[in-house]
Parts: sequence; C-alpha cells; structure tokens
Amino acid sequence: MTPNRQPRGFIEAALWRESAAIARCKLRRYSRVIRSKTQRETTREAPAIRNPHAVGATIPVFSLQNSIVDHPHHSSDPAVAELRGGFTSTRFVLVEPSHPGNVGAAARALKTMGFSRLVLVSPRVPHVQSDPEAIAMASGADDVLASAHVVPTLADALKGVHWSIALTARLREYGPPQWTPRAAAAAAHEQAVHGEIALVFGNERTGLSNEDVERCSALAHIPANPAYSSLNLAQAVQVLAYELRTMYLSADDAVASALSAPAAQGEPFGARAASDEIESMFRHLESALVAIDFLDPANPKKLMSRLRRLFARSGLEREEVNIVRGIAKHILLKAKRTGDDAS
Repeated sequence: MTPNRQPRGFIEAALWRESAAIARCKLRRYSRVIRSKTQRETTREAPAIRNPHAVGATIPVFSLQNSIVDHPHHSSDPAVAELRGGFTSTRFVLVEPSHPGNVGAAARALKTMGFSRLVLVSPRVPHVQSDPEAIAMASGADDVLASAHVVPTLADALKGVHWSIALTARLREYGPPQWTPRAAAAAAHEQAVHGEIALVFGNERTGLSNEDVERCSALAHIPANPAYSSLNLAQAVQVLAYELRTMYLSADDAVASALSAPAAQGEPFGARAASDEIESMFRHLESALVAIDFLDPANPKKLMSRLRRLFARSGLEREEVNIVRGIAKHILLKAKRTGDDAS
C-alpha cells in the first residue's frame, strides 16, 4: 500500500517558510553585531597623532552623544592608501535624511569612491546605522555605515570645518558662490590642503533650508535634465564623491603651483578659520551693525546674506576673523559710550 504523501506544493511552502525564518534570524543576529560595533566605535578614543590629515590619522568627529572624539579613519581603497589630505579630511554630511535605505546607499557610494566619513544630522530614524534596510542598501559598506556619527544640528556637524559646500537642487539668487560639481571638486581639492572640509546634502523632500545654505562656504548644483531633474540622495552623493575622487587623484601641477606660489613669495597661508569661528564672527558683526543702525532687525533685507557671500569668496583665515571681531567689538563699545553720554 502506498504511504500517504503530502502534496508537493505544501512541501515547497514549508521549505520556503523555514528558509525565510532562518534568514530573519540571521538578519537579527547581524543587526545586533552592527549595533554592538557602533556602540564600541562611539565610546572608544584613539590616541592623537601629529599629522591630522594622514590616512589612518585620528581626526575629530562627533559621537552619538555630540562630543568631539578622536576616531581613526582608514580608506579601504589601495589607490588612496598612501595619500594624505582629501580622502580623510572630507566629511559627507546628510541633513535630516528620511529613509534608512538612502543612508545605507550613501555609505556605499562613499566607499566605492574611497571615502569613509559620514555624518548624519538628526536622521528621522534613530540608530539608523543598525537599521536592516540601511544595512541591506550599504551592500558591503557596513564599516562606513556603522562608523557614521549622528549630531543634532548642522552647526555640530561642521565643528572644526574651515570650508564647506552645500548641494542644492535649485539655483539661488542669494547665498554663497554656486558651482558645478566639477568646479566644486576643484575648489575642495585646494581647500582640503588647509584642513577639514565638508559636503552638505539636504533632506530628500525639502532639501536644505536657507539658513543651512548660508552656513556653508559655497554651493554646488548638478545640471541635470531640467525636464526631469529628480536625483536620489545617494545618487547626488555618488556624483560629488566621484568628482572629488577624480580631483584628489589627479596630479594637477597647475593647482600645486598655485598653492605653493604664496609660500615662495614669503606670504604663507595662515590657519583657516573654522565654521563655528566664522559663525561667531557673523553674530558679532550683526550685533555691531544693529548698534549703529546700519542694519534694521525688523527689515534686514539681504544684508547679512550678501556679507556672508562676500566673506565666503575670501576664504577667511583665523587672524582675519579676529580682526573683524575686533572691529565689531570697538563699534559696540563706541555705541555703548554714545548711548551712555546721551542719557
């Protein structure tokens, strides 16, 4: 007598359910490993070394607790393993990313171009580094994703940065100078010689606010098809990362000569001012302009935006920032004395 047999479709369904259960179990286990690794990375401090721009150097980044820590950044790309500067001094900042998948895909885009520094400003999904969708879209760039640092504001993300560029989907009448990605990469190549730089990308739906744009030194705009210019966040990161990689790896003698010319003439570059120092200068200057009635707070128009654009073109050094703040300080003191005499 033939023994009873289950229908073939039933067996296949049971095997499929068992395979799916095993896959879910593995994914949960992998997520726990990634989460544990992230926690270890954000609490570990590495010893400081003399050259902050060498590959493998310890450089300031931000922990999940918003404190500056020393964290080593290595590139897995053998083509850049011996290079200094650009690849380790460039941060990619995503402001309020909405979708974990885009964060993971952005990490993948960075790693394919030899970069590793990813900073997330107030992402919508907490602990996005360990989100299964982000891990899946990272597709092997798990190290870049796991070492991404989360901060609450763009100001925190730009601490220690002396030059930054904001990617915008639309051209703007006011604000910093605007370049194509290739021109922006050339400027970044020059600025990376002097210290930390950052590329700033906005939210998938709303992009960057005017305040965030004005905080940056320059703008980049991808000249896509005007009839359909919708780029995914990770695609935009890929375009800028590719242009930067090309520029960083190129042996551009003209740029090297231009950078060495001031030193040859006895006029070496001074230390570049960091983003937070420049922001403090603007607040100080604005207070001084209000004190002498040059700026009306109730009707400021575009005065501060134009001043930001003016200073952004100059590439401020720390000493120059101190000079402007000194001028603002004396304006405020003079205005206070005048007010006291009048009373």
